Amino acid sequence: MPNTDSTASARTPRSTAWQTALTVLQETEPPFIPQGAHAMTIVVEYPPGDPGTPPHRHTGPAFGYVLEGEMVFELEGEPERVVRAGEVFWEPGGDVIHYQDGNNRDDARVRFTVTMLCEPGKPMLTLVDDEELARRKDRRAPRPS
Repeated sequence: MPNTDSTASARTPRSTAWQTALTVLQETEPPFIPQGAHAMTIVVEYPPGDPGTPPHRHTGPAFGYVLEGEMVFELEGEPERVVRAGEVFWEPGGDVIHYQDGNNRDDARVRFTVTMLCEPGKPMLTLVDDEELARRKDRRAPRPS
């Protein structure tokens, strides 16, 4: 019969690795989260050279982490940048347009996770039409030459 003694001396010592295993990748204060909101975590994978989702917005904030490859990331009012594997990104959601989330490389895929907080009863992603993009063109950071 197995030993069922549950005293502390009979148990395997607990690991203390958890005390140093955590690395903070980003910290932010998200906007107010309304009652009834829900969270969704997804994995997005684009093939080499794929431009990603057309310009869009999210009803709530989104937090992401690039698992592999390189993503071109551009939010309204910010210059585009490349987010590489092991790096994070954040967007506040709401009225801010997310212009790019495409694959920066034409020789490898990009995979990233995104956790979004969605406003109750609203879709997590809404595409922005060409007319709105034209009206708001002054809010987009200058494009690289």
